Amino acid sequence: MAAAVRAPYFVQSFERGLAVIRAFDADHPALTLSEVARACELTRAAARRFLLTLADLGYVQTDGRLFRLTPRVLELGYSYLSSVTLPEIAVPHLEQLVAQVRESSSLCVLDGDAVVYAARVPTSRIMTASITVGTRFPAHVTSVGRVILAHLPDDEIEARLACAELKRLTARTLVSADALRAELHRVRRQGYALVDQELEEGLRSVAAPVRDRDGEVVAGVNIAVHASRNSCESVRRDLLPHLLATVARIDADLRITGPARAARPGTGTHRSSSSRSSPAPRP
Repeated sequence: MAAAVRAPYFVQSFERGLAVIRAFDADHPALTLSEVARACELTRAAARRFLLTLADLGYVQTDGRLFRLTPRVLELGYSYLSSVTLPEIAVPHLEQLVAQVRESSSLCVLDGDAVVYAARVPTSRIMTASITVGTRFPAHVTSVGRVILAHLPDDEIEARLACAELKRLTARTLVSADALRAELHRVRRQGYALVDQELEEGLRSVAAPVRDRDGEVVAGVNIAVHASRNSCESVRRDLLPHLLATVARIDADLRITGPARAARPGTGTHRSSSSRSSPAPRP
């Protein structure tokens, strides 16, 4: 097979050095010089030069026969992991989810008494209002808002309910603080929220919470559907399992990357916590 044509700027020695690092994995944590040379298709002399250079830089250690990576190699990925944002982590998973269920999906974070769309993968327009990244809706009438609110401390939930402005948006909107409190407790117990035409007539949505590596809820992911073609029962039966599996994959990525950040349109960053420090908490 012919070798790939490389661009003039391509540094082949750099490629080979990275190949030496990638030769080590969970199944091969320690390798001899010959094994590295064979795995990377290098001569023993070239493999030795790369390994000794990596050792001088602190990325490899050796006992004279076996070579092993050192923890310093983690530095190579830290810059990426520390800069990656929550939407960047979530979007590939949302795209996979939308391909499976053929319905729109979004990632939202809480900001005061509203949810803000931080990432979105649409299929078709199902609301009269256009939804884009940065769109805001009252948290208490959205499924993503409720899964985040439901996992706040009880005293914060009560503080929010005490000063809440529960406006009726449709005939189905919950406007009683007692009813909303009961619903939030139910959402917390069951692990998801299903909102039936409370934000807009004809719109049903189901959402599950996204957790960081400390187990804190930092966002919610939803699937939004037409009420005319999806009953509440079919949403639970056909869509919820896919949603929960998607959120589990996002959670797993967050356990690797650490604290998540969401991008705020126009500023570049967005608080993705559950707004525990907001001066006047409201749902």
